[in-house]
Amino acid sequence: MEYTRLGRTGLTVSRLCLGTMNFTWTTGKPDAFTLMDAAHEHGINFFDTANRYGRPDYGDTETLIGDWFSQGGTRRHKTVLATKLYGLMGDWPNDGKLSALNIRRALDASLKRLKTDYIDLYQFHHIDRDTPWEEIWQAMEIAVQQGKILYAGSSNFAGWHIAKAQGVASSRNFMGLVSEQSIYNLIERSLELEVLPACRDLGLGVIPWSPLHGGLLGGVLRKQNQGIRRLEGRAAKTLEALRPRIEQYEAFCDELGHEPGDVALAWLLHQPGVTGPIIGPRTSEHLEASIRALDLTLDETALSRLDEIFPGHKTAPEDYAW
Repeated sequence: MEYTRLGRTGLTVSRLCLGTMNFTWTTGKPDAFTLMDAAHEHGINFFDTANRYGRPDYGDTETLIGDWFSQGGTRRHKTVLATKLYGLMGDWPNDGKLSALNIRRALDASLKRLKTDYIDLYQFHHIDRDTPWEEIWQAMEIAVQQGKILYAGSSNFAGWHIAKAQGVASSRNFMGLVSEQSIYNLIERSLELEVLPACRDLGLGVIPWSPLHGGLLGGVLRKQNQGIRRLEGRAAKTLEALRPRIEQYEAFCDELGHEPGDVALAWLLHQPGVTGPIIGPRTSEHLEASIRALDLTLDETALSRLDEIFPGHKTAPEDYAW
C-alpha cells in the first residue's frame, strides 16, 4: 500500500479510501466485516462513512462499523475514521445542517453508533448557506478541545466556499478544513476549474468520490456485451450520451493491457492534489481489483491520450478567458 499525508496535516492515510455507502444497502454485515478486515490486510487505513448512510434507517452503516470496531483487536487503532454530517436525521427542527446545536447532537450520536470516543475526520456533507462560519467553527473548536474530533473536512463545496471557510478559520487561529471530498473522475472534471486549485493553494487534501462515475469507467460496454451488466433509466441515458468517448476509452485500455477500472483509478492517483479516491467494493474481489491500480503507472503519452478522450479544464479564469 502507498501512503500520503492528508493535505497539510501530519496525518498519514492510504492512497485508497474504503467507502462504506454500500454497507447495509447492497453489502450485508458479514460481507462488510470481511471487506473491512481485508482492507486492513491490504494496508488500507482510511475509511469513510456518513451519518445518513444505512438501510433501513439512517445511521445503520455507522452502527455496523461500530459493531466491527467492538470486536476488538487493533481495528479502531488502525483506522483513520471519517464520517459526515449535514442531512436531516429526523423530522424535527435542528435535526440537520450545521448549526452549533446540530453539530453537537450529530457528533455525539455518531460517536455512540460508531462505538468510539473520537472521530479522526469530521466532514460537512454539504455547504450550509444559513449558518455563519463563525458559529460553525466555534462548535468545531469546542469538539476539538473535548477530544471528540481531530480534523475538519468538507464535501461537495465550491471553491469560494472553501476560501471563505478558511478565511474565517484563520481569523480565529483555527486550522479549519484539511480536506475536500467531491466527485472527480475522467468524465466529471469540473473540480479542476476552481475547487482543485483552491485545495492545492490552501493545503486541503482532495478525496474523490465516484471515481468510476457510477461504473461507466469500469468497462461498462464490455460487461454489457458479455451480458454481465445492464443499465436502465438515467444511467442508460448517460451511457448513450457518452458512448463514443467510452468506446474510445475502453479500446485504449485494451491497448494499454489494463482493465478500464484500474486505469480510471490510476489516473486519479496521478493528479496533483489528490489524496486518494474512495472505492466502494461490494466483494473482496472488487477490493483486490482496486488495489491493482496502485501498481499502474501512466506515462505522459497515456495521460495525454486520456485528456484527448475526456478533455479536462484549465484553472479558472484561463479556462474561459485570458
